[in-house]
Amino acid sequence: MNPNKALWEKGDFTRIAVNMRESGAALVAKLGIAKGLNVLDLGCGDGTTAIPAAKLGATVLGVDIASNLVKAGNSRAKAEGLTNCTFQEGDATDLHDLKDQSFDLLITFFGAMFAPKPMDVAKEMVRVTKPGGRIVMGNWIPGDPTLVAQVLKVSSAYTPPPPEGFVSPMLWGIEQHVTERFVNAGVAAENISFAKETFTFNAPYSPTELVSIFRNYYGPTMNAFDVAEKNGKAMELQQELEVLFNSQNKSITADTSSIPATFLWVTVKR
Repeated sequence: MNPNKALWEKGDFTRIAVNMRESGAALVAKLGIAKGLNVLDLGCGDGTTAIPAAKLGATVLGVDIASNLVKAGNSRAKAEGLTNCTFQEGDATDLHDLKDQSFDLLITFFGAMFAPKPMDVAKEMVRVTKPGGRIVMGNWIPGDPTLVAQVLKVSSAYTPPPPEGFVSPMLWGIEQHVTERFVNAGVAAENISFAKETFTFNAPYSPTELVSIFRNYYGPTMNAFDVAEKNGKAMELQQELEVLFNSQNKSITADTSSIPATFLWVTVKR
């Protein structure tokens, strides 16, 4: 089993994604999507950004390595009556099913950054995007004090060191590394730009309950708890995450969650 595939098929990321819909649609609204645009959403999950893009009139293909999320995405598109939005399984490191220069816009919000072999990922993204098109990435930032970067940091502290040669997905959140990868893929450095944006997780339940959702359904957090339980540290990890989630909650009511997370917005002009 591909370790990356196993990670994202573990649990059920749709339980996290349901709290990402509002921000996903808001991000897509900034992309200038119009009818007739051919869009690839890479590492699409169950369609948090793919479905809003299709609702704006684009023809959207969502590609994800997790078969359960592809199935969920197709079910959502069908339920919405979106014949212009389809999902299929694929690996961001090798998009062999997709032809060169096929897409006007490639988007990947917190998706392709988790694939291994980042140089290959950048090359594939550039390859399938049309000249004159755009690649837009949203990537979590290492060391950032907001939610997701801290969840991943806390989780990694409870798991064994990664294998030799492992490249952290968080390096996609550092401008220098992003530039290096796309320049290596043939993009001029002046065609790569960056901004900081905010993504908000909104949930109709408390931050403590949101921790439970991450514990039970989010692959990286599930792996951390698996190891922590074996080492007698599960309660310690639980408490650390509860403090984090509660301290960052901006909701005015205790029984709902509204937790912002800062990310790096990358725009590549093809």
